[in-house]
Amino acid sequence: MDKAAPHPLFKLATELGPLIVFFAANAKFDLFVATGAFMVAIVVSIIVSYAVVRHVPLMALVSAAIVLVFGGLTLFLHNETFIKMKPTIIYGLFGLVLGGGLLFGKSFIAIMFDQMFNLTPAGWRALTLRWALFFVAMAVLNEAIWRTQSTDFWVAFKAFGAVPITAVFAMLQMPLINRHSIAPASAEASDATRGDV
Repeated sequence: MDKAAPHPLFKLATELGPLIVFFAANAKFDLFVATGAFMVAIVVSIIVSYAVVRHVPLMALVSAAIVLVFGGLTLFLHNETFIKMKPTIIYGLFGLVLGGGLLFGKSFIAIMFDQMFNLTPAGWRALTLRWALFFVAMAVLNEAIWRTQSTDFWVAFKAFGAVPITAVFAMLQMPLINRHSIAPASAEASDATRGDV
C-alpha cells in the first residue's frame, strides 16, 4: 500500500514545531525546562504524523529516540552537555551510516530520506557522499558552537540556523537529482541496483 503523501505545510509543522517549542521554552524559562518541553513536543509530533499519514520517516524516529535518550540524561543528571551534544550524535550517526554504507557498496540515502525520488546508481552514490560529508560538517559545526558560544546562541542556532542551512543544502542538490533521475517505469531497476552500488 502506498504511503499517504503529507501536505508540505503539515510536514514542515511537525519538523519545526518541536524546535520552536524548544526555543520558546528556553527563552521563557531555562534549558532544562526547554529540554523537557522538547521531548514532549517530539513525541507529540511523531504521534500526530502517524495519525495523519500512517507513516513516520526513519530519520524522524531515530532523531526522536536520540532526543529522548539525551534529553533524559540532561534532566536526570541536570547537565546541559547531553542535550547540546545530541545534534552532534545525530549528525555523526547519519554521516557514519551513509559513509560506511558507501565503503561497502551500499547507498542508504534513499532509506534515510524515505525514498522521495528514483535515481541511477551513480546518482545515489554521488548524493549519498554529499549528504555524508554534509552531516559530518554539521556535527563539527554543532560542536564548535555549543563549546564556544552561549546557551541562548546555541538554542537559536539549533532552532533557526540548522534548519535553513539544511534546506539550502538540500535545494543545492536538485541539479544532481535532476541529472540522475529516472522515469517511474524504471523505478524497479533502480531499486534492484541501489543496494549494490
